[in-house]
Amino acid sequence: MSSSWWRFELRQAPSPINARLLAATCLVLIVFVWFALTLGAAEERWISPTILPSPGEVLGAIKSLITERNLFQGIAATLTRVLFGFGLALLIGAPLGIIAAAYRPLEAFLRPIVIPLSNVPVAALIPLTILWFGIGETQKVMFIFVACVPFVFASAAGAVLAVPERYVDTARTLGASNEQIVLKVLVPAALPELYRALRGLFGLAFGYIMLAELINAPQGLGAILNVSQRRGLTEHVFLTLMLIGLIAWAIDHGLGWFERRLFPHQVKE
Repeated sequence: MSSSWWRFELRQAPSPINARLLAATCLVLIVFVWFALTLGAAEERWISPTILPSPGEVLGAIKSLITERNLFQGIAATLTRVLFGFGLALLIGAPLGIIAAAYRPLEAFLRPIVIPLSNVPVAALIPLTILWFGIGETQKVMFIFVACVPFVFASAAGAVLAVPERYVDTARTLGASNEQIVLKVLVPAALPELYRALRGLFGLAFGYIMLAELINAPQGLGAILNVSQRRGLTEHVFLTLMLIGLIAWAIDHGLGWFERRLFPHQVKE
């Protein structure tokens, strides 16, 4: 059934062109409302510029954010912390999850650790990591590691458990050993689902680091947000938040680009 772009059918995705049009419409509406609420002199506005600066004021603060706040060094510092922390979680959590899904007694053994850690509020891990690792760079990296490793473990185990049992049965029929089944059947079959899950988890890790950078971080996007808020630089706060969203979008789309090339026949649109 054909329909115009503004009609919605139950559970039916719009065409790619209509999806882009709807997304663009949403952005235009947001900017229009933002512009309308901040139009005019400061004392004539509906909302004070100390709470919501105008789009022009935000864009005008780009130069000062770059030159005065060491923006590019902050971006590099944030990404470095996320990459090291998430990489460590991946290095430890993924193999443990794969082995636990292949040998279920290990999963039962680790469950009392993984489930509580998965349900602890992320912010509650900050005092713990400060207690263990101080307030320097190590704490920032280990905070990402502690926050992410239970989810990496669960994602790896879930991806392996989702592999159809017939693959294992076929491998056994052909005489494969347990180690061969794990390395040559379960892991390759689970990789697309595992990659997809890790793609989402990396986005969460990028959000988590903002919490850690609020504490004694000389550089980083979270540190820029913290200092801008304390100094009343609302334009810098909005710019940094927009930049965080843009970087997160770019990372996710970059990972999606790699996913389509690594697993061209198994990518879910």
